[in-house]
Amino acid sequence: MSALLTAQSQKSPVESYLHVLHALILRDMRTRFGASIWGYGVVVLWPCVHVFMLIAIYTFQKLAAPLGDSRPLFFATGAVPVLVFQYISREVMKSVIMNRPLTYYPQVKLFDLVFSRILVEIVTGFLALLVVVSVLIALGTNPIPANPIVAVSGYVAAIILGIGIGTINVAIIGFFPGWMIGYALFSILMYVSSGVMFLPSFMPDKVYYWMKFNPALQCAEWVRSAYYPYAGIQVDYLYVIMFGLTAASIGLLLVKHVVSKLNA
Repeated sequence: MSALLTAQSQKSPVESYLHVLHALILRDMRTRFGASIWGYGVVVLWPCVHVFMLIAIYTFQKLAAPLGDSRPLFFATGAVPVLVFQYISREVMKSVIMNRPLTYYPQVKLFDLVFSRILVEIVTGFLALLVVVSVLIALGTNPIPANPIVAVSGYVAAIILGIGIGTINVAIIGFFPGWMIGYALFSILMYVSSGVMFLPSFMPDKVYYWMKFNPALQCAEWVRSAYYPYAGIQVDYLYVIMFGLTAASIGLLLVKHVVSKLNA
């Protein structure tokens, strides 16, 4: 890493930044589960195992899917966007904690750590999505939604939301390092109330009204509405997008103008 950064003085600013970003991305991919492609494969498969466990539990207990005829499809459409959101929002925060010593190099900024991990998590989430789709096909389930544009936009919304909450988390741990444990507990609450294992719209109206303030729930319903258009699922698209963009704006401003100076 130090040799690479030393060579940056001979390159243009754009080339130098791309080389630093490339080095950070490779470091993230190699240090989490071993410096091999098989180690990164574990990172990709980790969220998939979660989805497959849900499918296995409901299959062995012979429980009907809350919506539609396919248990795998119901759980995958809810779990994938929620897990993408949670992994991005958590791993961005962990990256800053683990890689903060790299900011002692003048070429590496705190924002670079955040941005490189966001890119890694987006690619990892996409590869995990391909694995889930492949398994659904192997199980004889059609993974193609009735409205592909709605499904893709819901997946992108989950990414935006993860980036927004992730940058907010980075700002918070700049002041309260213990927030990493606090967010782990908070994310469990968000997951349980996000509707991965049930259909939130079947809840009583008063309960459902408050549950919809959880943007992760909205992302799950957004993707599910593309697969079950007949279910009448109502999604507040503007709320999800504005929530994610606002959180990202606030988080990035705090990281750049407050947290970076606080830890300088």
